[in-house]
Amino acid sequence: MSKYPSQAPPSYDQANYGYSEHPNTGIGFAPIQAGQGQYNTAYSQGPNASAAYPPPPQPAFVRPPPQMEPKPEENDVFSDTVMAGFSDKAVRRSFIRKVYLILMAQLLVTVGFICLFIYVNPIRNWVRTDGFWFYYVSYGTFLVTYIVLICIPSVRRATPGNYICLGVFTLAFSYMVGTISSYYSTNIVLITIGITALVCLSISLFAIQTKIDFTMCSGLLFVLVMVLFFFGWACLITFYTVGYNRILDCVYGGLAALVFGLFLIYDTQMIVGGRKHELSPEEYIYGALQLYMDVVYLFLILLSLFGKSN
Repeated sequence: MSKYPSQAPPSYDQANYGYSEHPNTGIGFAPIQAGQGQYNTAYSQGPNASAAYPPPPQPAFVRPPPQMEPKPEENDVFSDTVMAGFSDKAVRRSFIRKVYLILMAQLLVTVGFICLFIYVNPIRNWVRTDGFWFYYVSYGTFLVTYIVLICIPSVRRATPGNYICLGVFTLAFSYMVGTISSYYSTNIVLITIGITALVCLSISLFAIQTKIDFTMCSGLLFVLVMVLFFFGWACLITFYTVGYNRILDCVYGGLAALVFGLFLIYDTQMIVGGRKHELSPEEYIYGALQLYMDVVYLFLILLSLFGKSN
């Protein structure tokens, strides 16, 4: 017998299951005929009941689209530390190892040129007399290759073209450094090499261990570079108008050493990572190039401070 009230529409359970009295409790649901409701499963509240109330239908599981990692632009040298590809410690260690291996190879080539030019007297005399024109050729090659490596990412990221261009750059710049070193005494050059190695090692350890983030100081470095640039022009004008001034030369050399020491800290933190900004893992040529320039410029500055050219 139907228990539906005449003044109200049937409920969800009543409409889908039908409603009838249970012999023990007087209340219960009985299945309606197949095809008339959503479920066709019996439900009872008696002591011998075995059928369970059917659960509501579960929504179909839809796999969310994969999160796309931010890919740096082709001309983007820097990347934030949130990049998943470079946050992996294995990737970072491989990047650091590659950068410093390239740097060691460049420094060995440069030291070899220096030793060749200061120990072999025929080469040393040829550089001082007839070989100075080759210095300008090396200087032009150095500028062209440096601009190409810095301004064209496709060159410095494509193997083996990046290694070839970096090798030409290293040979040209090493010849220039060897030519400059040939005008100083051998003892002064060797002492300067040792001091440069100790200074660079201490600065690199400080850059790795310190909690100060020097990658945020790019504006300060730009200001110091502008001060060094215009101060150098002032020193050049003073040299041609008044003459050589040792005190002014020492001040300029000390300021230049400070600037390139800060650049060495900045570039080291960009390579090691863990700061606000860091180099992309594809920029191992760029990182090695910047460290090499910092070290060699520090050597030339200290050489001008400690020795007097002939």
